[in-house]
Amino acid sequence: MGRPGLRGLHPLLSSPSSRLPVFRVFRVFQVSRVFCVFHVFDRVCTRPRGPLNPAGLKTHRIALYPGDGIGVDVTDAAVAVLRALEPSIESSRFELTRFDWGCRYYDQHGVVAPPDFIATLRPFDAIFLGAVGWPQRLPDYITLKPLITIRQTFDQWACVRPARTFPGVPGPLAGAPTVDLVVIRENSEGEYVDNGGRFRIGHPDEFAVQSALHTRRGIERALRFGFELARKRRHRLTLATKSNAQRYAFTLWDEVLDLVRAEYRDVETDKQHIDAIAMNFVRRPGFFDVVVGSNLFGDILTDLSGAITGGLGLNPSANLNPERTAPSLFEPVHGSAPDIAGKGIANPTGAILALAMMLDWLGEPAAARRVERAVEAVLGRGERTPDLGGNLGTVAFTEKIIGAATA
Repeated sequence: MGRPGLRGLHPLLSSPSSRLPVFRVFRVFQVSRVFCVFHVFDRVCTRPRGPLNPAGLKTHRIALYPGDGIGVDVTDAAVAVLRALEPSIESSRFELTRFDWGCRYYDQHGVVAPPDFIATLRPFDAIFLGAVGWPQRLPDYITLKPLITIRQTFDQWACVRPARTFPGVPGPLAGAPTVDLVVIRENSEGEYVDNGGRFRIGHPDEFAVQSALHTRRGIERALRFGFELARKRRHRLTLATKSNAQRYAFTLWDEVLDLVRAEYRDVETDKQHIDAIAMNFVRRPGFFDVVVGSNLFGDILTDLSGAITGGLGLNPSANLNPERTAPSLFEPVHGSAPDIAGKGIANPTGAILALAMMLDWLGEPAAARRVERAVEAVLGRGERTPDLGGNLGTVAFTEKIIGAATA
């Protein structure tokens, strides 16, 4: 069994295909008045490769979407870590382009992102998101719309969200159990399909219809992804279902599980209703290895998994297009926390670990491991941000990570 944490989350995907061309990358840019130089990674090319630059190096393009609130702070932290790692990685070109979409963009243009934002993002090799939302300024369904559109249009159907405990980080559960699980959230359909409407608005008999869409194809590929990951971890998979009440959608999930599990007899499999699994995340979190759920169930469970491991500020997320036909998106699980935006106390751990997931995905596992080990070392020394009971601000904590990663 490999060590707990991010390692091995998607090794079958982070290794370039032998049938597809591979390239490497890197770039100089400026963040917070500091020049940043980074390298990226071996990357499978499923789209046409760009020309060599004059130095004979490949250019890898990353879109930065800091978003709102502390999303800006944690994005800058992740970028600073990547900058610091660059000298230790083989040189390539790494081109970062920043898009200041979100509430500030809305104030100027009346929309949170331009109408052509999908076309703008499509040529990039990956997208790094900070966080979106500022409910006091705009309803969440407006600020979140571009992210949902990105996930669905780019077919980022596998949302991979690991959660683990770290030595040095206090948790809320009695007995301080070790937690090391990954939730695979079906990310392209389900409850987050925009299908429905409101009727008789403003009348006493007003009503709303919101329909979910679950397809056999979407369910099966999410389950297969989960089974393949479970084979690389502790050989256990749990399905989050609710077929006792949702007898059409989740009986389909149950039936597809029964079909697919026959091909993975080496993986111990069970299913639990969403209310039971939420309870058991608290009662016996060590039981869980890989958990697969619908879009809504996966979303809910990953907030809970963050809470039981010490806080949402610790957890990263990858929205993957496993076929690599469009860019994948990497982000921390936490939200934009407008109440602490600009105060310099946001926990950047989730964003920094999302950077590690991006490095893994793009084919640079050694750099990803350095980031992970740095996070483990710093937290293990009890050096923490205020949300974890510490006194380090965002910048000071990031500097600790950089020091450990480059030591």
